[in-house]
Amino acid sequence: MKPQQVVEAHGVRLRPFAAGDIADLVEGCADPLSQRFVSSMPAPYTEVDAHWWVEAGAPAVWAGGGAAYAIADPATDRLLGGAGLGNPVPGRSQAEIGYWLRPAARGRGVAAAATRALSEHAFDTGTLRLELLTELENTASQRVALAAGFRHEGLRRSAGQRRDGGRHDLLTWVRLADDPPGPTPRLLPDLPDGVLTDQVVALRRLAPDDAELMYGLHSRPEVVANQAPPVPPTRESIERRCRLAESAWLTGDIARLLIVDVATGEPAGSCGLSYTEVSSGEGSIGYALLPDWRGRGYATRAVRLLADWAFGPAGFARLTAGTVPENTASHRVLERVGFRREALQRGRLPGLAGARLDDLTFALLPAERR
Repeated sequence: MKPQQVVEAHGVRLRPFAAGDIADLVEGCADPLSQRFVSSMPAPYTEVDAHWWVEAGAPAVWAGGGAAYAIADPATDRLLGGAGLGNPVPGRSQAEIGYWLRPAARGRGVAAAATRALSEHAFDTGTLRLELLTELENTASQRVALAAGFRHEGLRRSAGQRRDGGRHDLLTWVRLADDPPGPTPRLLPDLPDGVLTDQVVALRRLAPDDAELMYGLHSRPEVVANQAPPVPPTRESIERRCRLAESAWLTGDIARLLIVDVATGEPAGSCGLSYTEVSSGEGSIGYALLPDWRGRGYATRAVRLLADWAFGPAGFARLTAGTVPENTASHRVLERVGFRREALQRGRLPGLAGARLDDLTFALLPAERR
């Protein structure tokens, strides 16, 4: 690509950086969010750093076979952020795409528009594969990737480096030159208005602040006894589960939800939905309630809400739920929703000290919901 080339598409302008961008560069690159998720930026970011980028840094990216564009407002030409291509692999016709935005430009679709514009320009000039890497907690960037037509491809372990020298995992999102245009369809769409409710219970996505509650729930002996293997979770694992709940939802791995009492706003338990086989549209659900909310029909209501969403907006064709044979309370919940006993798989699940546990499976089809 030629650095002089200006790209205008999808409501944004991509152009070379200029001296007039200095103040906005400092504002955008010194912002805490930019500093958190773009560890290659100097910290603190000063006017000296901005001048270096305009005069030497960006030209060096171009000279090395990459691209370093300013994202500008087409009406005013004011800087909104930056987008670029790096780590080119000519033998694979591959490059890595990245972006950042000034705070005032966020939440308006600018990053997705710039990523789409730069991706299309890269494909038009010979690139065949683009990679976009995001930190696991950077869900805003993950939403940009999906909106720009990138697909989740996997996890790169310890591929990122922190400012303190430590390493962290990165999610890989990929778009190919011959991928269809438009956003990437999601396996697990967002909830309508962020919640599912029957006006008695409500389900909403698990959040980082739910960690203490979730640890207390999933450490209870009767809850642990119905897990396979029946081993209490660590506090660290529960904190990570809550912290990465949105990311797991966006990648299509699992939808984890909190069950809430509508009248009081108090949490009652948790539930989850994940694919067991994407190609056949089969998913699996699980749930657990805190003691004070058991025996009041809350688990049945939560499972019914989850099943309605799964068969509706999420597009599942079949749901299953695995239980230990002794968990008769859970069996009653499933049967009230319409699940039918389908199979007893002997010794399917890991137990303690090398033991094996039986798995009693229930299944539900859309027409069987009660």
